[in-house]
Amino acid sequence: MPGRAELRLAVVIPAYQAAATVGAVVARTLATVPAAHVIVVDDGSTDGTAAAAQGFVVGHDQNLGKGAALQDGIREAIAQDAAIVVTLDADGQHPPEEIPRLVAPIIAGRADLVLGARARASAMPLPRRLTNWVSARLATRIGGQGVSDAQTGFRAFTRAVAERVRPTEARYDYETAFLLGALEAGFRVGSVPIPTIYNGARSHFRSWADTWRVARVFARYTRRILAGAT
Repeated sequence: MPGRAELRLAVVIPAYQAAATVGAVVARTLATVPAAHVIVVDDGSTDGTAAAAQGFVVGHDQNLGKGAALQDGIREAIAQDAAIVVTLDADGQHPPEEIPRLVAPIIAGRADLVLGARARASAMPLPRRLTNWVSARLATRIGGQGVSDAQTGFRAFTRAVAERVRPTEARYDYETAFLLGALEAGFRVGSVPIPTIYNGARSHFRSWADTWRVARVFARYTRRILAGAT
């Protein structure tokens, strides 16, 4: 079992209009895991996000969506020979200081994909609490494994997962497709509780359009939802 110093760890940070926060996220990430290869994917920002990201940037000329940014970031992580990939958001809602706890079950050989699970408490807006609960129940039903937060973007997973699970969704539905694809493929999914942080930053999630996209991903697994995982 490799020690932390031996890990080939890549941290992928999709970023859009995040100039005010991404620099601190990068700095905190490097302070926590100094040997990590940090990959900020600037998804067509116009506010100086690329400059604020301290040079750790893969760029899009136009906004393609969070899923497209994650695809490119994970592809770069694989190219950098990462053994473990961590994804977290650029807006500060995911504390980089939790990365060691997030990757610990993978290092210990207990999980292939670990979710940073937020508590459905008052810090989480009520509509988010409802959709979070529903999506977690559906993912648990589809995968036959306990999923406590299916919507979190704070995740760690092995290179094997990154190479096997490659959804084509370009927007917020990507993360749902990635999780359900990993469950369908039989990868072991674990969870680590993380703080629920909402700092008032503007969300780029478009309630109706993106919720519909996520619902379509779940609909592909209707048979598993009805019958349960086999």
